[in-house]
Amino acid sequence: MEEIILVNQPLSRQQLRELAAQGFGEMVKGVVDVEREVMALGGELHADSEAFLLKQGSLQRDLWGINLYPDMELPEMLEFDSMINIRPSQNNRSRSVENPVLQEKIRTIVKRMIL
Repeated sequence: MEEIILVNQPLSRQQLRELAAQGFGEMVKGVVDVEREVMALGGELHADSEAFLLKQGSLQRDLWGINLYPDMELPEMLEFDSMINIRPSQNNRSRSVENPVLQEKIRTIVKRMIL
């Protein structure tokens, strides 16, 4: 199983590329905790990173799945696409993050954490 890392301080683009190389090649799956403003990156499934953050004290309602493409620049680098995002109880009925305010919060966290 691919390593999952906690990102609570900035990560270089090269470190992100190395993480991608361990798994999918051009992409890294991740989960962002919008309250704690940290990310878990890596793992085969978004659910792996979700479980990792839950063990660290995150709340499920604050966790949103993303994909990062290290060789692209924002906003194209960030993709809101994960099965864990399907949450009718939070008015999110698709694999995307539908709330524009939430999308912007995730973008801000990614921008701060990926150099």
